[in-house]
Amino acid sequence: MTDLPGWLAPHVPAAARHPGLAIAKLGSAQAMARGGFALSSPAFRSGEELDASFTAAEEDAVAPPLEWSAPPPGTQEVVLVVEEASAAKSGDPACHWLVWGLAGQRGKLLEGEVPPRTGKNAAGNSEWLLPDVPEGETRHYLFQLFATELPLVLMPGAGRADLIASLQGSVLACAVLHATVTGGEDEPDADWDNDDF
Repeated sequence: MTDLPGWLAPHVPAAARHPGLAIAKLGSAQAMARGGFALSSPAFRSGEELDASFTAAEEDAVAPPLEWSAPPPGTQEVVLVVEEASAAKSGDPACHWLVWGLAGQRGKLLEGEVPPRTGKNAAGNSEWLLPDVPEGETRHYLFQLFATELPLVLMPGAGRADLIASLQGSVLACAVLHATVTGGEDEPDADWDNDDF
């Protein structure tokens, strides 16, 4: 297992430094946050825990909202890859979301919004794969955003390997956002029986 590239390490906490991350394969020191390109969320700050409403802990969970600043001039498209980045894992990280076809400008995805084009996640479907973490464990998720100088010619439902191959050599800028999820006990109605009416 190879190490994470040196340019990427300062942007990713030690526990999330999975060497197989898409950004480790596609990004570069020059592309990282180029021109102030940045990814954020109104629902969490980088390094914070994802709310249960974005994980398998809640029945009606959806994808979290995301926002990004203007990419560099010449950007044709913005692409999002979300992976479980826990460093202890080997092989490719589990893919939770592949999104492309986003306009090459400042933009956002609203909470639960269905993006224009999505690819297959680790479960084989094209939705936000809800993080489902065993009780007591903490796992790390990396939201990776890429600005490309060429539009992608991928069919909807393409997989992670196809997307990474299509992006090779065309990434103008990239940005990352880190979130954690800690598995808890399943007790949604624990206090219900104790309430006095």
